[in-house]
Amino acid sequence: MKEERISVFDIFKIGVGPSSSHTLGPWRAAQQFLNKFGDTVGLQNVESVKVFLYGSLAKTGKGHGTDIAVILGLSGHDPVTIDTTLIDSILAEIASKETILLQGDMKISFTPKSDVVFQMKESLPFHPNGLTFTAQCGSYGERSETYFSIGGGFVIQENHTDEEVTQVVKLPYPVDTAGDLLKWHKLTGKPIWQIVLDNECAWREESVIRKELLNIWYIMRESIFHGTQTDGILPGGLYVQRRAAALNKKLLHDKICLDYNRWLELVKLSGSGFKYTLDWVSCFALAVNEENASYSRVVTAPTNGAAGVIPAVIQYHIAFCDGTEEDVFRFLLTAGEIGSIFKKGATISAAMGGCQAEIGVSSAMAAAGLTEVLGGSVEQCLMAAEIAMEHHLGMTCDPVGGLVQIPCIERNTMGAIKAITACQLALQSNPGNAKVSLDNVVNTMWQTALDMNHRYKETSEGGLAINIPISLSEC
Repeated sequence: MKEERISVFDIFKIGVGPSSSHTLGPWRAAQQFLNKFGDTVGLQNVESVKVFLYGSLAKTGKGHGTDIAVILGLSGHDPVTIDTTLIDSILAEIASKETILLQGDMKISFTPKSDVVFQMKESLPFHPNGLTFTAQCGSYGERSETYFSIGGGFVIQENHTDEEVTQVVKLPYPVDTAGDLLKWHKLTGKPIWQIVLDNECAWREESVIRKELLNIWYIMRESIFHGTQTDGILPGGLYVQRRAAALNKKLLHDKICLDYNRWLELVKLSGSGFKYTLDWVSCFALAVNEENASYSRVVTAPTNGAAGVIPAVIQYHIAFCDGTEEDVFRFLLTAGEIGSIFKKGATISAAMGGCQAEIGVSSAMAAAGLTEVLGGSVEQCLMAAEIAMEHHLGMTCDPVGGLVQIPCIERNTMGAIKAITACQLALQSNPGNAKVSLDNVVNTMWQTALDMNHRYKETSEGGLAINIPISLSEC
């Protein structure tokens, strides 16, 4: 295992849907490409740019908005700050004028349909999610740079080392495996969240960590609330009807909410019982991933395709377990470390490992976080994560039409429910009697990923993607 020092803010990224590997990663790659050219040949010398998409980025790039992402990245927009309501008009202007302003400044000719090339039959050896930017630079000649979007919004340039991807710092409690977490816990007596917080302080002040983690939660809860208030058809040509708003309306007996706090109050007051709670958990997850599928702002957790699991479980804890913002803080620190362990020991890229790498990892993260805030021990937190992933092993990634809609949106509801179930099982169990460790499951997940046929790794060439009799009108 290569040494990686991953911050919780590398696992939880604010961005735009629908995919962290196919949208956020290529967007960031476009920005890195322009920054590098600005520092070398100078953007003023760039006469034209072509983008070549390979492997999974080509096969499902249209449905995942990869072409949209690279165009927005080249034109100087940032996924954290862009007004998502303007995306359509920005793209329309570029297409109609057949020009683009590199970094919002240097105008060059650019025709999206011909200058973003989907290499459907080619894949680069390092990773299925490869893309190459080729620029004609006058007297400097042709320059090309290749990048790989390796999952969760992480990007690496071809032939570059991990040290150029992750932040290399000296942490008080370096963690690569669940065994490392247990070791530091036994030496210090600290819970997972405190160990992670101490490590995070190597990058930034604790006050900043708290503020930024709570901001991540605010983005999550806004995606829940906005998703529960928004009807309509999801873009892309499948004509999938949004369901969260109708379910929200039914559960609240048609009561209208103008803000999150009033909505949360009504959620708590408008019903009770297992079925009511179960419906709401599903509603929370549906809301986030319908927002994600609509090119809205969500939090990668640890991917966009799985962005609804952790918000749904946190919202469940707040609505039905009297959770607090301090709980959210501890939850995200704990969950982030579990995601980091999976990234280091296996993968969080569906193009590498199927949907077990997305929904499975997010469910394991959520299970550990919930167990922490409900008073579980470190051993029970790790047990909860293991249970959640164990029952996602082998899950394929087979998006219909290359869109993050079927079966992706519903899978987030399943991942959230499994996380809560795994938490309850762990809290009622003695981890000392467990036969399977979290590290066992991480290793098994990676072995399963290696064994999985490529058709089931975000290519839309197998599974549901080829067995649903739907013709796409737009994709």
